[in-house]
Parts: sequence; C-alpha cells; structure tokens
Amino acid sequence: MGYDTVAKTDPESVIDEEWGGMWFLKDGLGTEELGISVLELEPDGKGMEHDETDSGQEEVYYVVAGTIDIELSDADETVTLEADEAIRLDATETRQIHNRSDERAKLVLVGAPL
Repeated sequence: MGYDTVAKTDPESVIDEEWGGMWFLKDGLGTEELGISVLELEPDGKGMEHDETDSGQEEVYYVVAGTIDIELSDADETVTLEADEAIRLDATETRQIHNRSDERAKLVLVGAPL
C-alpha cells in the first residue's frame, strides 16, 4: 500500500493530561526519516527543554490554534507564535515551548532526519 493513516488519539499521549497532550504519529504512519507529533498545551503548560544535537534532527513547529512562546536558550531570545505561524529550529538550538495564554494551544511538530 502506498499510504498510511493515523488519528491523533491512536497512540497514547506521552505527557500528563492535565497539561494537554502529546501524540507521536511516526510509528502509526510508518515514517522512516520524518517525525511528526501533535502537541496540545493547556494554559500555563510547557514542553520539555531540549535540543536535538544527538539526533541531528531539525524541527518545524506549526501553530494550529492559540499562542505559544518558544524560549531559545542559546540565542537568549523568546519567539512568540500565533495560529498559522511556524518556526524552524536547528538541531543544536535549545528550546522550550510555553503556553502563557489563557487558551489551549495546539501545534504540529515535524522533525527530520531521524
């Protein structure tokens, strides 16, 4: 078959429901070099601070709904993104996503190569 489908809720969320949810879709889609995830953050929720130096993976974050702040430790900068905006991050850039708004935020996270 030349395609695969997956629903966001097919895999279990890897973060506690009180903070939102994060679903890794890579396995369900059978991708070999592309990671794709959906992240939803409740108000005051935040993602894990990390970089992708070990994997060499660059990432793109696309905001579907809400407003998020991305703290870039290495650049000593915070980037704010709203719905329909995106950012590309080098593998070596340390980042942490925050939802400082009063609405739930939803993002699609894409990374390659794995």
